[in-house]
Amino acid sequence: MQTEKVVDHIVNWLKEYAANAKMKGFVIGISGGIDSAVTSTLCAKTGLKLMCLEMPIHQAESQVSRASRHIDWLQKNFDQVKRQPVNLTPVFDSLVASLPTVDDEEERFMSLANTRARLRMTTLYYFAALEGYLVAGTGNKVEDFGVGFYTKYGDGGVDLSPIADLLKTQVYEIAKYLNINTDIQKAAPTDGLWGDDRTDEDQIGASYPELEWAMKMQDEGKLLSDFTGREKEVFLIYTKFNSANQHKMNPIPVCEIPHELF
Repeated sequence: MQTEKVVDHIVNWLKEYAANAKMKGFVIGISGGIDSAVTSTLCAKTGLKLMCLEMPIHQAESQVSRASRHIDWLQKNFDQVKRQPVNLTPVFDSLVASLPTVDDEEERFMSLANTRARLRMTTLYYFAALEGYLVAGTGNKVEDFGVGFYTKYGDGGVDLSPIADLLKTQVYEIAKYLNINTDIQKAAPTDGLWGDDRTDEDQIGASYPELEWAMKMQDEGKLLSDFTGREKEVFLIYTKFNSANQHKMNPIPVCEIPHELF
């Protein structure tokens, strides 16, 4: 990958999109992970206004501190970056207290994890509307178009996706080129929705390089029967996620009314 040219292309694309939309800048949630760090830096390089939101909800301290240090680094290098802390923990707790209990605690736990992402999306759009900014998405190609590893109308609810055509390993290449903080580059990827340090690999069962390989194999028309051992296991993991999450990746289905019924 021609990293420098890719960076320049994304930065120019962001500037052109904002100009055409008549928007003044970008707002983005900073999680302490590689994707939001790279995306926010690319947005900052446009020279347009950038608001970085910290939105902890019972967050692991390691994630909070990495996010804070990244915003410090952005503000040191770019004059137009603003920090906006919003503690969503009491909002989340109040909502949970208002909801009825259910018998299946595991299902409730999953629903509440996705609720965290949707609270953050709502907060991002609040500030975007106030300031005339665009909400910048942080999803990469494997998450957005491979396994659908994001929350529908949560972190998937954005105005534009600067890095969604980049594989996770390519995002790391750009992070290295941009001199993103080392602790972020070395941190294991996590969606931060559980209030602990569980990683994406813990949840999915495969690493991003493995998922990228499986994505390539599917694009080449390979079948499960073509593999054995760990490759077969990874390919099965990938195809299961890809199939189950098509509802996220495809347009919302519309019930089309036959002309004769009008």
